[in-house]
Order: sequence, then structure tokens, then C-alpha cells
Amino acid sequence: MDVQNLIRPDRGFVDDIVGLGGDSVKKCFQCATCSVFCPLASDDDPFPRREMAWTQWGLKDRLLKDANIWLCHQCNDCSVNCPREAAPGNVLAALRNYSFGYYGVPSLLGKAFRQAKYLPLLLAFPVVLFLILLAATGNLQFPEGQIVFEHFIPHVVVDPVFLVLVGVVLVSLSISLRRFWKGITSNPSPGEVSMVGALKSSAVPKLAEFLLHRKFRGECGTSQSRAISHMALVYGCLAFALVTGSIFLATYTVGLDLPLASYHPLKIIANLGAVAVVVGCCLVIFRRLKGGKEVGNSSYLDWNLILLILTVTSLGILTEVLRLAEAASAAYIVYFIHLVFVFYAIAYFPFSKLAHLLYRSLAVLYADYRERPALKVEAAVAE
Repeated sequence: MDVQNLIRPDRGFVDDIVGLGGDSVKKCFQCATCSVFCPLASDDDPFPRREMAWTQWGLKDRLLKDANIWLCHQCNDCSVNCPREAAPGNVLAALRNYSFGYYGVPSLLGKAFRQAKYLPLLLAFPVVLFLILLAATGNLQFPEGQIVFEHFIPHVVVDPVFLVLVGVVLVSLSISLRRFWKGITSNPSPGEVSMVGALKSSAVPKLAEFLLHRKFRGECGTSQSRAISHMALVYGCLAFALVTGSIFLATYTVGLDLPLASYHPLKIIANLGAVAVVVGCCLVIFRRLKGGKEVGNSSYLDWNLILLILTVTSLGILTEVLRLAEAASAAYIVYFIHLVFVFYAIAYFPFSKLAHLLYRSLAVLYADYRERPALKVEAAVAE
């Protein structure tokens, strides 16, 4: 017997998936009901029945190289119709959450991020960092006079910190996503699949599909409220990114004066984005608190994501309100806390559920590229 072909289950991996919300996986008895109801399944691709079996067997390497788990929009039709309440939707969500720590670099930080007990330590780092910056610039005391956050934490001090942080995160993401791409493309497939080739051929049409949420609202059969909340969060966060980038460039190119007036276009876009994010977060929280098979389990990483987005947005709104109310001490304290959570969101992006935007995008690009007729012709010729 060739020992190289023996299946080697990873029991620790199964325990991790159970701990991340996939505790129902052992109830599955392979009836294939989930594959019958899943629009992603086909005759030669019994999704997610196969993934459920692999998870029960602890086949970590096969699962983490399986692009299919990222194509799922978690409509939970599989869980609703499962006669054994094995909840495949929860298991798939747990697999995705596990992947962030597995592919993320450094992996030790990824493992720490998915455990609630390390949250105080992860938050303590930016708190200490900004206190050191305040002490170094002599700004441990609140400045007097008109409330200007530049006088409290100067941009020439805080901006380089965030620029370095973004650079480090981009390097981490680059390594992580390359590892992920190498993993999902290592399975047998017709033709060579390069990341550059997939981006060139599929990025534009898939971007339109993403922005319009076509599959999210249509093929996957998700609820209307979930689709609305997801779109609100996506477009709200895009508004924040647009405003932040524009202000940064304008500050260092044309000397933009801050704070912006309430009627400034960038301020209006930011406020509209804030409203969208708050509405989206409230819809998500209400849905998760309501629970049920249609919603599935809410893991620590799920709550970490939605509460982080809501906290960052709420603190930004409160900072603006306190500045307009001329409550100096409160405004500076809230601004400090806001910076801490912004740092947290950026620093741990590669290990949070925010990273699913990139992992899912690559998986979708790969799935689209490998199904192209040219590749199928190559496979036929090879046979």
C-alpha cells in the first residue's frame, strides 16, 4: 500500500471548526439534501455535501484549497432544509473564518485575532502607541481654544504612523493572498490559471456584478433585508474610503484646511456614508439577534466585524457632534478612541472578516476563469 495516499485526518482542525461555529458538522449523514437545494451544486460538484464530508474527516488541506467555500453567499437554504440540522451554512462560515488565520501573515497574529480573550491585548497596542506619540509631542494635555484635532494629534505625527501601518498591511495581504491563490489553483484544473490572467479576463465584469450585488440578490436567494444591509455597508465603507483618500491627498497637495464645513461635498459624502453604515449595521444586528436557521450561528468573528464597523462609524459621528457642541475635553477623548479603533480595523484587516472581500473576489475570479471555453478546449485536447 502506498502510504502517501493515506487520508490523514486533522482532529485539531475539526475541533477548531467546531469552536468557530461549525459544531453541528458531526450530525451530517451525507443525504445530499444540501446539494439538492444549493444553486452552486451540479451533477459533478456535490457542494456542500463533499465539504461536509471533508470537514468530518478533518481534511484540512483539501478544504482550505477549495475555492467553492468562498462562492457561497450563505443564503442558508442548505441549513433550513437539512433533515439532520447539520447546518452546512454554519460549517462553511466556520471554514472561511478559519482561513483568515491560516493564510494570514503572521499566522500567530491570525490565531490570536479569532480568540476573544486576546481582544484587550490587541486593542492595548494602539492605545499605548498613541499615548507615546502624545507624550513625545507634548500633547498629553488638551489644547485650549477652538477645537482643532490637528492641535491635539498633529497630522505630521499620526499620518506617517498610518502610512507605515497601511504599507505593512499591504505586504501582509499580498503574501496572504498569493498563498491563497496558490492553494485554490493547486487542485486539478484545465490549463494554467494565473492571477494576472484571471484579473485581465474577469475583473471588469465581476466588478460590475459585485457593485450591483447581482448574485447576492438573485441566484443565491438571500433575503431582501440581508441584501439591503450588505449593500448599505459596502457603499457606506466605499464612501469613507473615497473621503479619507481625498482629504489625505488634498491636505498634502493643495493645503486643504480642516475641519471641513458641513456643506463641503466631502463632508456630505462622509455623512451619507455614515448613515448608510449605521442603517446597515442595525439591520445586520437585528437579523443576527433574531436568529433562526435562515441566519445561522453568529460567531465571535461575526460580531467582531459588525460591532467594529458600527463603533468606528459611531465614534466618528460623535466626534463631529462634540466638536460642533464645543465640548472640547469630550471631543478630544472620543477622537483618541476613534483613532484607536481605526488603527485596530486597519492593522488586523488581514485576519478579520473584512478580508473576505479579497478572498471571495479571488475565488470568484478563479471560478469564472477556469470555466472559460478556451480552458475546456485545452482540457479536451489534453484528453
